[in-house]
Amino acid sequence: MINTSVMNSRNAVCVIVHDKDADTIAAVLYGARNWSPQPAWTLPGGKAEPGEALDEAAARELKEETGLLVDPADLALVHVIHVEQGWDQAGQFVLFVFATDTWAGELTNTEPDKHLTAEWVTASRLPTPAFPTSTQALAAYQDEGPSFSRYGWSVTAAQ
Repeated sequence: MINTSVMNSRNAVCVIVHDKDADTIAAVLYGARNWSPQPAWTLPGGKAEPGEALDEAAARELKEETGLLVDPADLALVHVIHVEQGWDQAGQFVLFVFATDTWAGELTNTEPDKHLTAEWVTASRLPTPAFPTSTQALAAYQDEGPSFSRYGWSVTAAQ
């Protein structure tokens, strides 16, 4: 019997595609949605499907959103964020942040029904407004750590 009081954990992935020669990263500008009242910049990514390996989910989402192709073996896990409340108000999720400087293809807005544009932007920060978790992920990547953070959780003291 399944205990429904157990935490529902969902996995999401995003990819920092870093063109080190130009010092830019691939980013997408989400259009306004029911969970985002204004357009916002984010790193390419999305939900991992049940039973899907996280690195393969990241490569799939990158291709679906930008047309960029990456071998999952070329993705490095650079950060993990435990998010208290998801974009869809359906509870918490865990965001696995991957990075690569190896890809094929041209950056394209392959989901114009979701995104206003896909662009190479400065690697130091996303344009604003940006999703807080994407900003947090990029900062951790730039600073080379920490490897874990959380978003939206209230601070609790050890008892």
